[in-house]
Amino acid sequence: MDNKPDNPPDTQSESVGVPAPEGAANLIDTDYKIGQDNYQASPMGVNIDIHGAVFVFSSLIVLAFVILALALPDQATDWFGAAKDWINSNMTWFILLSANIFVVLCLVLIVTPLGKVRIGGASATPDFSYLGWFSMLFAAGMGIGLMFYGVAEPLTHYGTSLGGTSMGENGMRTDWAPLGAAADNPAAAYSLSMAATIFHWGLHPWAIYAIVALSLAIFSYNKGLPLTVRSMFYPILGERIWGWPGHVIDILAVFATLFGLATSLGIGAQQASAGLTHLFGIPGGNTTLVLLIAAITAVAIVSIVAGVDKGVKRLSEANMVLAFLLLMFVIFVGPTLLIATGFFKNLGSYFTELPFLSNPFARDDANFSQGWTTFYWAWWISWSPFVGMFIARISRGRSVREFLTAVLLVPSTISVLWMTAFGTTAINQLQEEGFEGAKNADLPVQLFEVLGQLPLAEITSFIGIVLVIVFFVTSSDSGSLVIDTITAGGKIDAPKPQRVFWGVIEGAIAIALLVGGGLAALQSAAVAAGLPFTVVLLVGCYAIVKGLMSEPRGK
Repeated sequence: MDNKPDNPPDTQSESVGVPAPEGAANLIDTDYKIGQDNYQASPMGVNIDIHGAVFVFSSLIVLAFVILALALPDQATDWFGAAKDWINSNMTWFILLSANIFVVLCLVLIVTPLGKVRIGGASATPDFSYLGWFSMLFAAGMGIGLMFYGVAEPLTHYGTSLGGTSMGENGMRTDWAPLGAAADNPAAAYSLSMAATIFHWGLHPWAIYAIVALSLAIFSYNKGLPLTVRSMFYPILGERIWGWPGHVIDILAVFATLFGLATSLGIGAQQASAGLTHLFGIPGGNTTLVLLIAAITAVAIVSIVAGVDKGVKRLSEANMVLAFLLLMFVIFVGPTLLIATGFFKNLGSYFTELPFLSNPFARDDANFSQGWTTFYWAWWISWSPFVGMFIARISRGRSVREFLTAVLLVPSTISVLWMTAFGTTAINQLQEEGFEGAKNADLPVQLFEVLGQLPLAEITSFIGIVLVIVFFVTSSDSGSLVIDTITAGGKIDAPKPQRVFWGVIEGAIAIALLVGGGLAALQSAAVAAGLPFTVVLLVGCYAIVKGLMSEPRGK
């Protein structure tokens, strides 16, 4: 299959799909050409280039959901809540076991000869520098989550662990502590709380992203297939991926991406609103949240129009600088020695507790394993089409070993340092200074309560708000790019008005879920959207091995 344009670049007027491999690669022999089923037109001078079935069905169903969620918020919240409860009760073992499989496969690929395969062909060179690549990896992957949970999660696990276990009348535990808790033992409670937090933000989530990203990258840049989720299924479905089985897969990918993004955008809006209230006294509530989402979506649209190189890349790099400055400030102004020693102690605690935290069977800490871990894994999985495709889009030219090492270890290390710095500072304020403001505050406010106990509180709190907003923008921008790629039949250079459309839709879903049920509705939507894609990721594991085995390997 040849994806090169028939005309030279200066005369090419339409998008050409994905770049052809550079150097040796094992292209799949298919008559399908990227974009052949697309509808192309220019109504009122606006260029569109869409895959008819995927775009139409995705947009109509999503628009119907937004209308119904706003018209019948209670019923929508009940449905998502029931779906989340069923998944927690019946499928937690499956989701936890699948996440373990993803981690093991990534680590195995790093150390085997398959790691020598280069994404984009044996002679491909990277499209972005290490700085730009790492910045976009981190900003797209979990920027808003780290801002929201950096204080909240360690502090919560510390409190529940210290409180010990409690049993209900049915003989089931009613506490939210991880594993066996650490009743009345502050040192053990701190170690357990940080191990549980790192577990949720370390290797497992990034392995989830890596599986989707690598399978998409190999089948697109090395095999010549469209950059859409359906391409992962070629080893199983063959040419049938071009028909309705493939359409359904891509439509599900759109839904998972939109709901995963809406969860993060809603969480980001809640924290930005809480920060504005905390810092400037601006009233909170649904009106503020809606205005925030609308305003930030408008900024995201400007970034979308600017493109990946000028928009997402520059915003991501700027955000990395701001995040680094805030992190260094907390490290040097907070309990510096505790943070420095805690980084290594927390890593040790993480690896010590990892076999128990990742155990999918016979858990007695149901509230923790279902309410925390299952939610996180489902959230990451619902994000995986978006983050995975975006990582694939920016990782052309990297070897599989380089790719997996970077995607797993670099962001995980930054996450450990971030959680250690903010978590240790919050717990130290509680233990040594007796400050209970963060402990007693709502989750979106806890970060600002902790910063309020440090010097330059107004400045750092304002930086925190800016970080949340820019993470919001980069996530929306990146998500629009990915959804547009899926609904454009795998073309990575489809017209920008389509990305603007999906950017608006993302904001509308976040508003619908927030108005309908707040944070609980957002979490329930993420869990409900994540379960079907757990199966997709397991297929991706098979596809990666199958695809890499047929590729030429570098030295």
